[in-house]
Amino acid sequence: MTYLLALDQGTSSSRSIVFDESGAIVATAQQEFRQIFPQPGWVEHDPIDIWQSQLQTCREVLIRAGIKAGDVRALGIANQRETTLVWERSSGRPVYNAIVWQDRRSEEVCRRLREQGLADAIARKTGLVLDPYFSGTKLRWILDNAPGLRERAERGELAFGTVDAWLVWNLTGGRLHVSDVSNASRTMLWNIHDGCWDAELLQWLDIPAALLPEVHPSSHLYGECDAAHLGAPVVIGGIGGDQQAALFGQACFVPGMAKNTYGTGCFALMHTGDLCAESHNGLISTAACQIGERKQYALEGSVFIGGAVVQWLRDGLKAIRHATDVEALASSVTSAEGVIFVPSFTGLGAPYWSPSAKGAIVGLSRGSTVAHIARAALESIAFQSTALLNAMGRDAVSPITELRVDGGAAANNMLLQFQADLLGIPVIRPQITETTALGAAYLAGLATGVFRDTAELASQWRIERVFEPAMQRAEALELMAQWELAVQRVRSD
Repeated sequence: MTYLLALDQGTSSSRSIVFDESGAIVATAQQEFRQIFPQPGWVEHDPIDIWQSQLQTCREVLIRAGIKAGDVRALGIANQRETTLVWERSSGRPVYNAIVWQDRRSEEVCRRLREQGLADAIARKTGLVLDPYFSGTKLRWILDNAPGLRERAERGELAFGTVDAWLVWNLTGGRLHVSDVSNASRTMLWNIHDGCWDAELLQWLDIPAALLPEVHPSSHLYGECDAAHLGAPVVIGGIGGDQQAALFGQACFVPGMAKNTYGTGCFALMHTGDLCAESHNGLISTAACQIGERKQYALEGSVFIGGAVVQWLRDGLKAIRHATDVEALASSVTSAEGVIFVPSFTGLGAPYWSPSAKGAIVGLSRGSTVAHIARAALESIAFQSTALLNAMGRDAVSPITELRVDGGAAANNMLLQFQADLLGIPVIRPQITETTALGAAYLAGLATGVFRDTAELASQWRIERVFEPAMQRAEALELMAQWELAVQRVRSD
């Protein structure tokens, strides 16, 4: 039996999954880690928490699978993207907490770049909207605000990376400072057309080139992790930003195929092949996972608060004890009765790009209950996803005829039925919804010869359930119109 190990480092937890060569899950291990909120709009992680939780799940999953590291053909890494880390090259010690993708503190950096008239030029080079979401302005903020770090960066003493680079650095004892094209494309420092770190972007954001990792295709023989970590060296054969890895794991290899991941945030991607499509509807262009030297691209829309709204119901409102309780509570009422929840706790992402928007619950009446709020919270995930998928459809050459879904909240049947109703197309849940980890395993398997090509991977994809739209289109359009009105009430831009 051939085994592949996937490291799925996410925003709220680290997971490790062992797959066999058929793409079936053999064992899984997961560990949540601390979220740090120093002040409103700021979100941080301790880099050591990220590394230790990921390493511990790797060790645990091998035990659960009943195998040793020597039985693993290769490992692949999928990671939360844009989250920004800086560490010492000499010691590997972090010099600042990781600034998480949700963090909004670099809005002032973005404002100054807009005032310099650079927004369009940055978008042309990177495919990205000038927003605090992406790594470059977070890195600039660290260098500008942490005493002494800019000077140390210019002397070449420090290393920058997204989470994938941080994990590989630790797995290899500092021998490798690397990333892949899908993660590099999220930094706002990478030219997605030329496939390189861009000198003008580095100049505009005032980032020393000495900080940057070496970038390779997503499926690539990067090197081996040190034997001390898992008991034997294991080849690192794949790296992908979590959403591009999920697109790959969903076998969306053909232009026009689309997926939506329902995680902490929601992320819809449509494959556009070797065409870097330009959005006119508030989406971004990004690098898709790459095999070999041929560039691949996708259109993407990001919802900042997806499943995180359920965490807020649990931890903030205390409406539920466990996240899995939300479906029963929401299903205890037949509708939200006009209640609309706009969960813009950290601004609004695509297609609105309103960084200062605040969260709101509108349409409350005397008869509203916590069940209506819970249902509105779940519906907010589908409303936001519909808005960006409609924008994607306007940008696309061909219409989206089906949506493949994954992520933790994709287990929620009520949510997926409402999603199909709003979109008016089938929503398809595969048998394996851990498609982020599966994509990482596929990338590693391709690099090491476990799989011949993407056609073999596509043949493994299996449907678990199809959600067909059941709502009249007029009703769905009216609901979306009410959602858009609620969004306008929370926007201040």
